[in-house]
Amino acid sequence: MRKISSKSRDSMIITTIMLLVCFAALYPVWYTIIVSFNNSEDTLRGGVYFFPRMFTLESYKTVFQDKSIIKAFGITIARTLIGTVSSVVFTSMVAFAFSKKHILGNKVYMIIGTITMFFGGGLIPTFILYKNIGLYDNFLVYIFPSLFNFYNMIIFMAFFRELPVGLEESAKLDGANDMIIFFRIILPLSMPVVATIALFNGVWQWNDYFTGIMYINNADLQPIQTFLYRIVASASASKAVVSLPAGISAQQVSSQSVRLATMVVTTFPIVCVYPFLQKYFVKGMLIGSIKG
Repeated sequence: MRKISSKSRDSMIITTIMLLVCFAALYPVWYTIIVSFNNSEDTLRGGVYFFPRMFTLESYKTVFQDKSIIKAFGITIARTLIGTVSSVVFTSMVAFAFSKKHILGNKVYMIIGTITMFFGGGLIPTFILYKNIGLYDNFLVYIFPSLFNFYNMIIFMAFFRELPVGLEESAKLDGANDMIIFFRIILPLSMPVVATIALFNGVWQWNDYFTGIMYINNADLQPIQTFLYRIVASASASKAVVSLPAGISAQQVSSQSVRLATMVVTTFPIVCVYPFLQKYFVKGMLIGSIKG
């Protein structure tokens, strides 16, 4: 009988461990999906582990029973697109200025910005500020506060400093000003870091529900996450789904099935977008770690 070499044995052990880790990470997601598609009464009997035993869409019908959810989806899509684009453009412009070491007060501004990464004003002062400047119950509360992020600015700045100085010098010889240089030369060459920061902002904008809870009272301005959060909270509080659509009995859906269905609904769009930006995300995260 042929003996297994120590190298092959180590490889088998590592492969086994990694498979177990992958299973532990992916199975909760898969379980969430199959339970959301399974009959709620059947789920309570147990034994549903890998595939829906009694397939049904009633949980999703319950989630989408209110027509206002379409408005909530529209608000979420609008805030994600507008908020991501505006934040990337504004933060990159500030980072382009900070990448110039000759800017007066550069070190002072960096110190002030670093402090804001660790200390904030608190929830109550923030609420009072937003209300006094007219952002309370205003769609712009999703946009203006997220225009600038100091951590994202540092990532942009590190990338801009890696670009050859000769690019800007040659453009200035041709009569280009700073705005033309930034939008026509620097930004097109910065797609990896732009995609990275856009992914950060897009995921945060899509998943954020706290802003809608704290600063939005108008139901027409609530994002889908806040809308579904309240459905889940209501279902959890009553231990049953209230105001079910016609034809759906209380045994067909439960607070658990509705909760899992809302999780699938809110994460599905981001899961679809992420693979297309992953290569830029990995490259962007390595910015500044390797030179030459």
